[in-house]
Amino acid sequence: MRIVELILDEDNEATGIDAISIVESPAIEEDFIALNNQEVNLAEVSKEKKILMGALLIPNKPIYRRNGEDEYYIYFSKDTVLKASQMYLMKGNQSNATLEHQYEVNGLTLVESWIVEDEVHDKSRKYGMKVPIGTWMGTVKVNNDTLWQEFVKTGKVKGFSIEGYFADKMERPKEPINDFSSQIEEAEANEFLSYIRSIIKDDKRVKGGKRRELESYTDYPDAVKNNAKRGIELNEKINNKCATDVGKIRAQQLAQGKPISEETIKRMYSYLSRAEEYYNEKDLEACGTISYLLWGGKAGKRWAESKLKELNKL
Repeated sequence: MRIVELILDEDNEATGIDAISIVESPAIEEDFIALNNQEVNLAEVSKEKKILMGALLIPNKPIYRRNGEDEYYIYFSKDTVLKASQMYLMKGNQSNATLEHQYEVNGLTLVESWIVEDEVHDKSRKYGMKVPIGTWMGTVKVNNDTLWQEFVKTGKVKGFSIEGYFADKMERPKEPINDFSSQIEEAEANEFLSYIRSIIKDDKRVKGGKRRELESYTDYPDAVKNNAKRGIELNEKINNKCATDVGKIRAQQLAQGKPISEETIKRMYSYLSRAEEYYNEKDLEACGTISYLLWGGKAGKRWAESKLKELNKL
């Protein structure tokens, strides 16, 4: 099944988010983008003031779409999520709202909008929402008593969904990537697609209504952590222009010694094996070098290979 990245075409004023809809379930219809059941839930911030909170858009999250007979997944990068949230407010659309993507409604206004930046201290955590870093969150004031009493209070609507127009990245003319060879770009892009596919695969690993827990590992050596830290430092010096979002996330994960799954180890070994030829320890500004370090470098490749052999997976 196809996996398509959607972007904002900044040269086309028609792209962007037009309205926020409150919905019972995340129905997917043509131009509507919705979150899945686990992420669509709203928090009642204030019953008296009639304020709701919820996730509006989550980065790097595969979202099932269907257009006639065509089925595929879409996703948004962190950068696109951020731009979409900003453009929505810049266009003055914060009072544009619908019910179930079908009926325009008055009295719904986005009064707070922010991007989740901290795993612990973000406001969303206070209300029990464990959404990923980079998620666009919003609180909506409901100045519509009928809507509040007949839909919110009765539980007929359970979350937010967005309406808008985005461009398919594959339809846009290819643009040069700063100091990033096409081979490295392709290698990391392949790992990103593997990451997306693994999420889709894991979403299906449900038994008895509960997600199956996957074993994870933290026994990689300090050299792997240090390489990731070095990659982060070098990337910061050149304004973080190297690597995909997944590569940057992977570096933070390794640098902090966080547990990684078997699937992640496979992706590490695959990427580091193919991208090693573009690593040059004497050129510390090259994206090939920086991206390689972000994934753990040569020490990461040695450990991943050893671990996969240990698990009889290589």
